[in-house]
Amino acid sequence: MILSMKPAKAMTIRLSADQAEALETVAAVDNRALADVIRAALSEHIETLRKDHAFQDGLKSRIERAKRMLGK
Repeated sequence: MILSMKPAKAMTIRLSADQAEALETVAAVDNRALADVIRAALSEHIETLRKDHAFQDGLKSRIERAKRMLGK
């Protein structure tokens, strides 16, 4: 099976000095690129939210409001 993949999107984030230092330390200890550590953390956070009932309720509420706004 061939999966279509969306092209990667470059983004810029601002971190506090403490966050940047911690990120650099984690990446160095794990011998990974900063971007790989960030992507892994984001994936884990998103997966956690997918399983969070309160987040899902909020998401459904926003979708319903958007549908009402669009007249659907």
